[in-house]
Amino acid sequence: MRITTRGQLAVSAMTDLALRQKMRPVALSTISARQGTSLSYLEQLFSALRRAGLVDSTRGPGGGYTLARRTDQVSVAEIILAVENLKADDLQNLGTGQAAQVKTMTGELWTTFNSRVMEYLQSVTLQDLVAQQLEKGGVPDEAALPAAAAKPKLAPKPRPLMARVGVPNSVFALGSMPLLQRR
Repeated sequence: MRITTRGQLAVSAMTDLALRQKMRPVALSTISARQGTSLSYLEQLFSALRRAGLVDSTRGPGGGYTLARRTDQVSVAEIILAVENLKADDLQNLGTGQAAQVKTMTGELWTTFNSRVMEYLQSVTLQDLVAQQLEKGGVPDEAALPAAAAKPKLAPKPRPLMARVGVPNSVFALGSMPLLQRR
């Protein structure tokens, strides 16, 4: 079993989603800002999670993602299996003779190792991860986002100058003014 950064980010993003969904969809842009992950990469991950039936998506304004099941019904193993390409075997790069030799010599070791890792990942639920995060210090407020993720504050728009009496407000009005007033 390979657990790559892709799987780690998926578990982290799902934990973030579980902490913040509160009966409304969570936009991937907010998860991206909190996690420091690119939005397009999260879209790929959540597409795989949606196909696996772990999240539901809502389109339109106020849309985003919510968990498809309760947190105690989603295991870390399900999340990793949904986003990792685990169909490819680690022995795929070896020749056929070498692969057969490695499988016969240490096949039982790696099979046992993989099954133990899978058992552990299946025993850890999203609810366990949420509880760990809440013990560490709870859910930070939206205002506690990094400065780069927060929207920049724009300077107030300057007020237009009030039109003064006797001063033309366009180039075309200059032609209608008497010659003495122009100076």
